[in-house]
Amino acid sequence: MRCMVKMSIFANMFAVENCLISEDVKHVRFCCDLGCCKGACCVDGDIGAPLTIEEIGLIEDYIDEIKPYLTEEAKSVIAANGVFDYGLEGDFCTPLVDDKDCVYLYREGDISKCGIEAAYHAGKIRFNKPISCHLYPIRIKEYSEVTAVNYDCWEICSCAVEKGRREDIPLYKFLREPLIRKFGLEWYEELCRQIEQ
Repeated sequence: MRCMVKMSIFANMFAVENCLISEDVKHVRFCCDLGCCKGACCVDGDIGAPLTIEEIGLIEDYIDEIKPYLTEEAKSVIAANGVFDYGLEGDFCTPLVDDKDCVYLYREGDISKCGIEAAYHAGKIRFNKPISCHLYPIRIKEYSEVTAVNYDCWEICSCAVEKGRREDIPLYKFLREPLIRKFGLEWYEELCRQIEQ
């Protein structure tokens, strides 16, 4: 069962610019361990990964370059329903195959990987995977005046927490690249300054 970090009037958070950040981002140790989890975050869950309107446009632009990495079932879902779906609150997300696998998933042996990311690393597209996937296990929630940055504690990532503890890798350092991609270098440097002072 997923253990979502709940916000109670933004308690136990600190601010960087207009972002309120959970203290967990500071304290949790984390480092993905694909050999252990097998990429379960691309498979488990009730809905697909959150998408922005801009990301939907990019996926539509690059779908022909992404398709070679996808399964035949995934291609059929995209052909029938398009490159995105709707989440529980009417927000955008990636479609699923058989209500389980992300439509952009492919497998190398028993490990689930992202076809969008594969096309990016192959130099075929200029868009890495959706930012919600790149930032995971951090989840972003936009409010009218602030952005909440929370750690999503999920048991499928227990190996990553153990590995992070063994190697003493803070979550915010493990996610340096996607945090800079989302918020910018100056924001990230201010995050580090506040955490490390």
